[in-house]
Amino acid sequence: MTEKNDIIIVSGLPRSGTSMMMKMLEAGGIPVLIDEIRQADVDNPKGYYEFERVKKLPEDTGWLPDAEGKVVKMVSMLLQELPKDRRYKVVFMRRRMEEILVSQKKMLERTKKDVVVDDDEMATLFDGLLTQTLAWLNEQDHLDVVFAWYHEILENPKPTVNRLNDFFENKLDTKAMINVIDEDLYRNKANA
Repeated sequence: MTEKNDIIIVSGLPRSGTSMMMKMLEAGGIPVLIDEIRQADVDNPKGYYEFERVKKLPEDTGWLPDAEGKVVKMVSMLLQELPKDRRYKVVFMRRRMEEILVSQKKMLERTKKDVVVDDDEMATLFDGLLTQTLAWLNEQDHLDVVFAWYHEILENPKPTVNRLNDFFENKLDTKAMINVIDEDLYRNKANA
């Protein structure tokens, strides 16, 4: 059950479709908590939907009251830093690992950041992080989680959107959510 003081979190590994999900939930009628410091670019042409203060957890929790009833994005590593005295609803994005790696590498190359970890090392790092996070999520009583796969949303969004609508007690505008999905952004496909 969603309460008005619940905080809604969109999370996942980097490059897993969290910005797309933020846009979908916003279109569905959930207010977003963003600061627009990080501007849209070639890697996220529809925007990043970030709120910088999230990255300062656990030291900075002063923004949490402003997040009540809203959706905010955070990388999966920060989920464990959320205070357990609040309720959270988490939409956890999943994406094929090979797609995450290609997308991450392209973004790092475009931003001129040195790629010091090869694909195998990055895959091992991300797999370990994902395994640990999923195990942790399964043990938490202060949050409810729904999973959404990036490729499924882009290939056939209706089942995922319906599942999200159930998760949010049938309060979402599902047509608007589907209408904001841009299949042209599915540029790093895996050979599945």
